[in-house]
This record gives sequence, structure tokens and C-alpha cells, in this order.
Amino acid sequence: MAAVTTGSGAGSRAAGSPEATGGSTGGGGWRRPHGPLQLYYGPSTAEAAEAAPDPTDINGPHFDPEVFMNKVRSECPLGQLLAREAALGREIRALDSDMQTLLYENYNKFISATDTIRKMKVDFRHMEAEMDDLAANMAAISASSARVSAALQDRHRRGAQLAGVQVLLRKLQALVEVPGRLRRWAGTEPARALRCHARARAVLRHYRHLPSFRAIEDESHAIMADLAQRLRTRLREETLDPKELTECVEMLLQLEEPAEELSEEFLSQAGARLEAELAALEAELPAADPSGTDTTPPAPASDILDFVDRGSSAFVGTLCQLAGSYRALFGGDTGRLEPFTAALATRYFALLERRLALERGLGDTSLLVRALDRFHCRLRALLELLPVGADAAATLVARAAHERVDRYLRALQTFFLGCLGDVRQALAAPRPPGKEGPSLPDLLATLAASVLGQLKAVLAYVQLFTARDVAFASLPYFKGEFCVTAVREGLVVAFVHWLCRTARGFADGPAERGAPAAPPALLLLLARLCLDYENSTISYILTLTDEQFPPQDSGPAVTPGPALCAEARAAAQRLLDHYVQVQGAAVAQMLRKSVETRDWLGTVEPRNVRAVMKRVVEDITAIDIQVGQLFEEGVRKAQSSDSSRRAFSVYSSSRAPGRYAPSYTPSAPMDTHLLSNIQKLFSERIDIFSPVEFNKVSVLTGIIKISLKTLLECVRLRTLGRFGLQQVQVDGHYLQLYLWRFASDERVVQGLLDEVAASAAHRCLDPVPMEHSVVELICERG
Repeated sequence: MAAVTTGSGAGSRAAGSPEATGGSTGGGGWRRPHGPLQLYYGPSTAEAAEAAPDPTDINGPHFDPEVFMNKVRSECPLGQLLAREAALGREIRALDSDMQTLLYENYNKFISATDTIRKMKVDFRHMEAEMDDLAANMAAISASSARVSAALQDRHRRGAQLAGVQVLLRKLQALVEVPGRLRRWAGTEPARALRCHARARAVLRHYRHLPSFRAIEDESHAIMADLAQRLRTRLREETLDPKELTECVEMLLQLEEPAEELSEEFLSQAGARLEAELAALEAELPAADPSGTDTTPPAPASDILDFVDRGSSAFVGTLCQLAGSYRALFGGDTGRLEPFTAALATRYFALLERRLALERGLGDTSLLVRALDRFHCRLRALLELLPVGADAAATLVARAAHERVDRYLRALQTFFLGCLGDVRQALAAPRPPGKEGPSLPDLLATLAASVLGQLKAVLAYVQLFTARDVAFASLPYFKGEFCVTAVREGLVVAFVHWLCRTARGFADGPAERGAPAAPPALLLLLARLCLDYENSTISYILTLTDEQFPPQDSGPAVTPGPALCAEARAAAQRLLDHYVQVQGAAVAQMLRKSVETRDWLGTVEPRNVRAVMKRVVEDITAIDIQVGQLFEEGVRKAQSSDSSRRAFSVYSSSRAPGRYAPSYTPSAPMDTHLLSNIQKLFSERIDIFSPVEFNKVSVLTGIIKISLKTLLECVRLRTLGRFGLQQVQVDGHYLQLYLWRFASDERVVQGLLDEVAASAAHRCLDPVPMEHSVVELICERG
């Protein structure tokens, strides 16, 4: 029971009482809800959430009287216990008063509710009586419905019997009318006549023992036999389309004609029509030349896509329709159909190959791809009916794609040769005075960019064969072998091989084939092009090709990039070596003619440097400028401080001129030869035709070595007088002043010039050299 705490009672309660925490909140006369009311209405939501399970809380749901009494006895004194007893008595009386008040206030409601319940009981008894009456009525209705249902079933049974009799009468009437209907429809609507005969045939056979039914059956058979004869006559007509042919054979099968004969006639008529389609396609192709002398057949009347469209819609479409009809008519018996279809498909493939062979130019690759795609798609519908010619069709498509790639390779080769022709023309074109032509770097950049751009364009065209929207791209050939064998190896790698061979061909014996020699600038440009291919271009185009045409892991082996780079480098090396030989031979030819055409015994005392030496220096300078446009400078060995002022002696560098000249005797030449040979033993051997490096100083060194070696050999073959020796001395010193700066090692130039001077001294009848100061004066003045 909940304790009701008033304002006066709060003061008489002890502070340590168990009710101290749950008692009154102060004065004002407010009373906490009593126990029964609180149990009825329940605690508030906030109180229920905040209340903790306390067994000593007399107002809480977890109140335990035993625990509460033990706590009160142990904590409260006697006075407080007596006060608590008096408070509980007051609360009990207050609660009784509240209950009486509540009863008085709701007395009228209790009386009214009692009257209502009494009235509802009376109404309920009336409803039970009515429900009993209704149940009795429903039972009566159910019995009546059963009687009506039985009557209806009996009536329905009699009606069904009557309807059966009527149907039987109608069937009999229809059977009687069958011959007339067959006779009327056999000429105009044979399919309808066949349906009518099919419906009546089973009944007539069942009752044929009856004379009337036998007469009807015999008359119907005669009419159907006449219809079969007319259908066979129509079957032999050549104007039947596939649909009419199928309908005619189908009706004959319904007339129970022999299927073996009908299949033969069906294939015969179908073959005639398909032969006509093939003949129409063949008429569009130019006639083959039996002699084989006509290498350029006339162009076809239509493009390849139109030809394939007509072949697909006419021949392939008709073949698919007839093959489907044959299977529908004669079931799974394809023993005759497969060889029949295979023979016709082979002829069609041959015609298509002849038409593809007429595509000699590049034309529009997308048109060819669309044509092959339509051919493949339409033929795939035939292959779903009969697995004949699948390999041949795939081979035809693959061969057409491979031939187009081969044509692109030849087109690339032709394009490269055309670009080379343009370069040669630009190099050989005369130019007005004061106007320079295109530089070698510009020509090289144009050539490389044009060839690379054309190759990328070709790859883009070839990629149409492997596009996602192309049906035949799903064939195994186009997923593996085409990407590797046809494109990477057959196009890209083959073009790089051909380019290297073509470039190298300008160096490998063009004179042997009777072709004009290539200009030296072209050799230099091609050497740089091959070197650029080795450095970057080959790896770029191979990476591009592998991205656009990814090879399979289990596919055929491919040519590695380093092998192609090595071939390109070898071609560049051969071209650069040949360039050095050509330029060296040109300079050497001038020197040879200048030595051979001069009278070295009767020449006058030298006063100038010969013009040919000035021309040699000018040509070497021009070559230096030319090579420097395409190749790097290179590394030179450390030069001596007096390279341009070094004395050029007609004797070996191991002996001084002043030491031996005053004591020159006839035996001196023997001493000179001996000393020269001894000096050669200790000098470094010069390899004249050694391979050059890819830099300017190496190229110029090779040219200078060939030129000076030629000068040396020509001097060895001449006999010189005193002034002839001095002229060689002047010329050699002039060359030394200017040529050392072009070579990678000045000792090469100096060594060769020393050998020239020594040879001239050996071949001189009066070897008296010119004073060095005079030689320098002449060279400075020249």
C-alpha cells in the first residue's frame, strides 16, 4: 500500500526513516497516489525508467514486506515505530474514504450497466431462436437444391446424347460430302483438299468394310491419285521458288508418295535453282584468260560488298532455306543433303575467291571487312543446319585477310621507295645562288615521320579485321595466328627486315647491278635512319603492334626486338662504312690525278700550295659540316699545343734534317730506307679501312686515312726531282695545318704525312728539302 503523506505528517517523520526518500515533496496538501490506484494506472514512464529495484520501497513494484520490516526494526527506535503505526492507520482510513467516494460517484453508471447487460441477454435469446429457424430453412433449401441438381444432370445427360447424335449425323454428312469437296478443291486449293482428306481418311479406313464407306473411300483415293499426278507434274517445273517447291513436296508426302523418290526430285529441283544462282554470280566475274597472258584483268562491275550481298541473299539464302526445308520434310536423313550442299558450297567459295583475287589494290579495307563479315554470318546460319564447309569458309576469310596484309606490306615498301625518291630528288635538285636547299635533319625527320605515320595508318586499317563488332574476329585464327604470323611477323617485322635490306643495298654493290651509285648524302641519311630505328623506332612499333594485336601466350614464336635492332645497327654500320669509302675515294681520286698528271722531275721551284690541296681541305670541311648535321661530335684525343706549327719533314721524325742533309752522299738513300724501316717497326700501325663509329670525328678520320693513304701510294710510284720533293713538302705541310683538327687523333694525320714525305724522299733523285721557314711562309700565303 502506498503511503499518503500530508504536510503535517511530514514534520512528525524522522529524518532517517525509510520514507524519507520516497515521502512528501513538501507542503501544499499534495498526496501521492495510493497503492491500488497506482497499481491500476501504473507508474509514469519517467518514474518507471528512473526507479531502481528496491525491495524496501513500499510504493515500488519490487516491495518485499519481510525485508521492509527487518529494515524498520533494525534502524528505527520505538517512538518512530509507534508514530509509523499511527500514520499507517490514518492512511488506511483515508483510503477507505476514497473508495467510498469513488463508489458513490459511479453508482448510477453501475446501475445503468447492469440494466444494459440484462437487456442484452434477452436480445441474445431472441437471436438464438431466429438462428434455429434460419438453420431449418437452410436445410430445406439444401434438400430442394439436391433435387434440382439431379434433375439438371439428367437433362444434361440427355442433351449430351442428343448432341452426340447430331455430331455423328454431321460427320456422316461430311463423309458423304468428302468426294465432292475433294473434287472441288483439288484443282484450286490442293492444301485444303489434303486437309479434308486427312481428316476423313482414318474414319473411311475404319469403316471400309461397309459398302457405302468403301465407295466413298475409293472415290476419294481416285481424286487424291489424280492430285498426286498433277503435283508431280508441277514438281518438275523449273519456275518453282523454294517455298513452292517445299509445299509441293510436303503435299506429296501427305499423299504417302515414296519419300526416297521425293528426296531425289527435291534435290534435283533445288540443285537446278542453285546452279542458276551460281551462274548469275559467275557472270559478274571477268572471263578467265586461258592463255594466261592477261596479267591485268578488267575491273569488276561492282564492289566486293555488293557481290557478297547478292551471293548471300540469293545463293546462300536459298541454300539455307532449301536445306532447312529438306530437314523438315525428310527428318534427320542427311546422307544425300550433306554431299549436295558441300559441292555447291565449294563452287560458291571458288567464285568468291576469284572475286577476292580481283581486289588487287588496297581500296577500302572497311568494305572488305564488312563483306567478309556478312559472308561469315550468313554462312554460319547454314553451318547450324549442316556442318559442311566450316573449315573452308574460315580458311577463305583468313586467306583474304592475309592477302590484304601482304598488299599493305607491298604498299609500305612502295611508299618508302617513293619517299627515298623524293629525298634523292631534293638532294640532286639545282638551287639558285644564295639559296639553300632542305637540310639533312629536315629530310631525315620528314622521311622518318612519313614512314612511321604510314605504318601506323596501315596498322589501324588492319585492326579492322579484329574489331569487336566483326563476327569472324572470334575465330581462333584471328585471335592468335593472325596477330602474330600475319601482322607482327608478316607485316611489321617483314617491313623492318626489308627496310634494312633496302638501305643496305645502297652500299652492297649497286654498281654490280648496273644501278647508279647513291649520292653520299643519301648514304649518310639512311645510316642515321637505321641507327634511329635501332635506338627507338623498332621498340616503339613493336610495342604498338603488341598493344593493338596482343599475341597469345601459347602462340607461335616471334622475332625478338633485339634481333631487329641488331640488324638495323648492322645496316647503319655498313652504310656509314660505305659513305666513308665513297667520300674517301672521291678525295683520293683528286689526289691521284694530281700526282699522276704532274711532271715531278721537271717541275719548277714551288712558290704556292697546289690548288688540289686547297680543294681537298674544302671538301673535307664540307664533309665535316654534312656529317655534323646528323651525327654527334665524338671524342678526340688530347691535342698537342703546337699541332698547327709542327715541322713537316721529308725525313722520318726520328731524325733531324740538319743532321743528315749536309752529309748527303749516294749511300744516303740506303741509310734513309734503313732508318725509315726501323722507325716503322716502332710506330703504331694504322688500319685504313677499319669500321667507323657513329660520330663525326670517326667518319672524318676514316675519310682522311683513305685520302692520305692514296696520296702515299701514288707518291711511291713516281720519281721526283728536288723541286718535286719540295712541292710535296709544301703540300704536306698545308694539309697538316688544316686536317689535324678533323681527325680523332692528330698522330694519324701526322704519321701518314710523314710516310708521304719519307716516300717522296726515297723516290727523289736529289733529296734536298726546303727550309721550314720558307715552307711556312708559302703555306701562310696560300
